Amino acid sequence: MLRAIRVVRRDHLGAAEIVDRIVLDHGDRHRRRLAMRGVGGLAFLLDLPEPAILDDGDALALEDGRLVWVEAAPERLLAIRAPSRLALQRLIWHIGNRHIPAEITEDAVYIGDDHVLAAMVRGLGGSAEPVTRPFRPEGGAYAGGHGHDPAQGHDHPHAHPHAHPHDHPHVHPLADA
Repeated sequence: MLRAIRVVRRDHLGAAEIVDRIVLDHGDRHRRRLAMRGVGGLAFLLDLPEPAILDDGDALALEDGRLVWVEAAPERLLAIRAPSRLALQRLIWHIGNRHIPAEITEDAVYIGDDHVLAAMVRGLGGSAEPVTRPFRPEGGAYAGGHGHDPAQGHDHPHAHPHAHPHDHPHVHPLADA
């Protein structure tokens, strides 16, 4: 099977031939090894040396030098807003305390659609409105260049410090699929 062996970041694409595109949600943009099929039908194996975060606009380099464009799929999220910057910062703290992926922008925080967290946000004075858009959460403080998000848990030995208790599930989304 044809293999995709490296990630080419969107600002380094150059003039290589783009032969297909793959539309992936947040979870599938955090992989090392996974069988994939492009929108145009091209089947290939994502086979990276290390787990990587694939960003919207990046490409996967196939063994033969051709590229497959990566597109972030729209996902159902909550757009969390607050009446002031300080109120939004407080909401970010509470969301972070739940160890869930979050995308932080200038005026909102985006998280996966969750009615319990929506109620918490509203109870703290914020708004939580459902939206559908690509999800681009923060990579985490311990990303180390490969996007490790401690909020997602992990099943590898602890070679890096963690500033949070380890009572959350340990299933690493970056493990081989």
